[in-house]
Amino acid sequence: MIVALIAACEIGFWVLLAAGLATRYLLKMPRTGLALLLCEPLLEVVLLVATALDLKNGAEPNWTHGLAALYIGYTVGHGHRTVKWLDGHAAHRLGGAPKPAGPPRYGMARARHEGKVWLGTLVGAAVATVLLQLAIWYVDDPSRVTSLESWRYVAWRAAGIHGLIALSYAIWPRRAPAGETGETRDSGRTVEKERAQR
Repeated sequence: MIVALIAACEIGFWVLLAAGLATRYLLKMPRTGLALLLCEPLLEVVLLVATALDLKNGAEPNWTHGLAALYIGYTVGHGHRTVKWLDGHAAHRLGGAPKPAGPPRYGMARARHEGKVWLGTLVGAAVATVLLQLAIWYVDDPSRVTSLESWRYVAWRAAGIHGLIALSYAIWPRRAPAGETGETRDSGRTVEKERAQR
């Protein structure tokens, strides 16, 4: 049941996102579109309540409950950034706004960007850990919570691997190709040009 609910929440996330952006830019109803986008966190609340009820009704704690905690943590850590990125592209394609600048591609600017993305993973791991610990306390039976405890290590192992990848951008920063000046963004502008405009 929990796996099906996670899948439903994931599908619901994209459906609400598409509906919110379409309402905001195609139907020219920005407030209604924003309201739909703000409903996204309700999906995580539904999943959290369903997981708690499942445990309360005597379900054996297993990998599905751990996966639910990781899913909620990931959404908390990266959901806002994902919605903001898609909103910028929808505003460009559907609303006539300028094309949003992509992430820096080279040098320490790229390293800082990767560090910020990693912070989202760190937040996600922390949220998942808190939820898993609450579930462990709720079950209150050391013989039944081994699976939940193992998911804490999964969360922090993922955060550690992502952290090493992000750190590699600072240790070995990518250099711009010979023909390019500055750290080109997806929009075609350079960091130097952007700094000059500030």
